[in-house]
Parts: sequence; structure tokens; C-alpha cells
Amino acid sequence: MNDAHALRAVLFDRDDTLASTDQGVYREAAQWLAGRFGLDAAEAGRALAAQWQEQASAWWHLRTHEDEAAFWARYGEALSARLGLDAAEIPHLLAAFPYERYMKPVAGARDVLTELRARGLKIGVLSNTLPSIDRTLEALGLADLVDVAVATCTVGVHKPEPGAFYFALERLGLPAEAVLFVDDKAENVEAARALGLRAVRIDLHGQAADAIHDLRAVLALVGEPVTA
Repeated sequence: MNDAHALRAVLFDRDDTLASTDQGVYREAAQWLAGRFGLDAAEAGRALAAQWQEQASAWWHLRTHEDEAAFWARYGEALSARLGLDAAEIPHLLAAFPYERYMKPVAGARDVLTELRARGLKIGVLSNTLPSIDRTLEALGLADLVDVAVATCTVGVHKPEPGAFYFALERLGLPAEAVLFVDDKAENVEAARALGLRAVRIDLHGQAADAIHDLRAVLALVGEPVTA
């Protein structure tokens, strides 16, 4: 980027940018269910995946941690019915395998954020996610490197809507042109650019020709350390 010296922050998406789904945890949860309740592990695993897919947008209108707790209670009731279990048993599963346990940091995530901080840049995270973003970043081992974390649920407006970006910029205390935005979804990158942010798409699967394919590539985009 030609004027990378003017950058003051990098604003990241979370999922498929800083974090990815740990499929191994689905297998662990299925085995846990099989061992505790005598279920078929393969069927339990499919039920877990299907339940999440069905609820993938049901959290869109949550606003508070209390809203999220109620969401997980409803989620547990639906999951127990799908598995044919007593609803009283499901909280044990949710406690053993909370939402954040299904995430793992992408390769190089901590090293990249550490280097960006060393270069004098602020780090932000803007994610279309539930209110518990701080807890998920803690589980990923990244929370101590993030200056501002925004879960769009708590704002009431989601990417790619402009309000989500404006809120994050306000929290960072920076104008749009001083921030590099990194996200895996093309529509979010385009929306950020329209608002004046510098933005780059990341595709960790290596399929999008117009994207970076490794988080460590961000370091080449931000230039030299900030000195003022």
C-alpha cells in the first residue's frame, strides 16, 4: 500500500480471519455424548452440526450477555430434543463444550498481532457474532493483543452495514483512512472500502485470486513501524 505509513490500526474480522472452526472438537463432543448417554457417536456428531446450522442466524438480534444466555438455553432444549435426551442433561454438554471451544487461532495469528503491536498499530476486531466476543478472544489466546473488540450483536447493526464500521472506528478513535480492514467476505471488504477504509480480503482456502491467503501476509501491507 503506497501510503502505509499513515496507518494507525488494523481491524480484523474474527471467523475465518483470526480464527477457524476446530472440527476435532465436534468429534470430541460426539464421543462425549456417546460415552455419557450411549448414543452413536457418528449420529451425535451429525446432530451437533445440524443443530448449529439451523441456529446459525437465530442469534442475529441478541444484544446483551443475558440475551445470549437465554439463546443458549433455548439452543440446549432444541438439541436435547434432536438427540432424544432429557433437557436437563444438555447443560452438562454446553458446559464441557462451550461455543468458544470450537474455535482455534489460524496459523500465525498471535505472532502477527504481536508484530503489529510492536510496530505501534492498534488492533481491533469487528465480528458479526454473539456478545461473548471477549470470551472467545480469550479462548483463542489473543485477547491481550486486542485493543478494541466489537461484536455486532451488541451494536444492533451488522457488517456490511456502514453503522458497524462507524462504531468500530469510533471505538478505535481513528478516521477510516487510518485503518486497514481484513475480512474473509468480499461484501464486507467492499463496504469498508466504500467508507474510506483500506481493506483486503483474506481467503485461507486459497481459492480467491484477489485475496491474501495467509494472515502473515498482512505484515507486508502495513509498512514500517509507526513512529509518531
